[in-house]
Amino acid sequence: MIKLKSAEDIVLYRETGKIAAEILTILKDHVKPGVDTYTIAKYAEELIINKYQAIPSSIGQYDFKFALNSSINNVICHGVPSKDDVLQDGDIINLDLTVKKHGFIADTSRMYRVGEISPEAYKLCKITHECMWKGIEQVRPGNTVGDIGYAIQRHATRNDFTVVREYCGHGIGHQMHEEPQIAHYGTKGKGQVLKKGMTFTIEPMINQGSRQMVHLDDDWTVVTKDGKLSAQWEHTILVTDNGYELLTLREEESQKFSEWF
Repeated sequence: MIKLKSAEDIVLYRETGKIAAEILTILKDHVKPGVDTYTIAKYAEELIINKYQAIPSSIGQYDFKFALNSSINNVICHGVPSKDDVLQDGDIINLDLTVKKHGFIADTSRMYRVGEISPEAYKLCKITHECMWKGIEQVRPGNTVGDIGYAIQRHATRNDFTVVREYCGHGIGHQMHEEPQIAHYGTKGKGQVLKKGMTFTIEPMINQGSRQMVHLDDDWTVVTKDGKLSAQWEHTILVTDNGYELLTLREEESQKFSEWF
């Protein structure tokens, strides 16, 4: 069942979303060559608990032990922070963070570049960011989940990239995963109709090569089957009277992409 959020809910949810957004921005200064992903994850956990008096809601979710997922280069999603994963010049990394406060969970992720990256990696990150926004722009009452997926898929394929289909956006609120599911591919006019008060994530995973994936032996990490790069961006979104509100919008996003990525 889809749980619509009230005006009172939204006031509280905005604060949760703002916290998650601020933390992803703070972490930018900590993503650099020589830093391991375990250190980044523990710092994020400290910020959530001590700076914001909130809960790192991914800890304990399906027995996960960290405040964020860290997915480097060919990792599609669910990368597990590790002291062995030391960032190197030229890497790209997605940090996927969840925060719970006032009973609501905000889920958001951002790509980071480590030092100087290749033009191909930059293009993938930029097009993936645009794919997310193409989907977000379809959010309004009366549109459908299929409208979102179609817009994302169309932009990805037009730029010779592929869309991962096994993972999708999801309803979110008091629980991490609620209805509806938000596929990042689809057909216009098909699927769940959007209604005011819905909250969900849009989080396309876009691959440089094939969309095929492989699960690693840790039962968490998902990588591209062909070893090529993957990228992802994510926001938590509220359906409003005539459009949308991004509950996890970062201040930096008022600037041009190239000025802050």
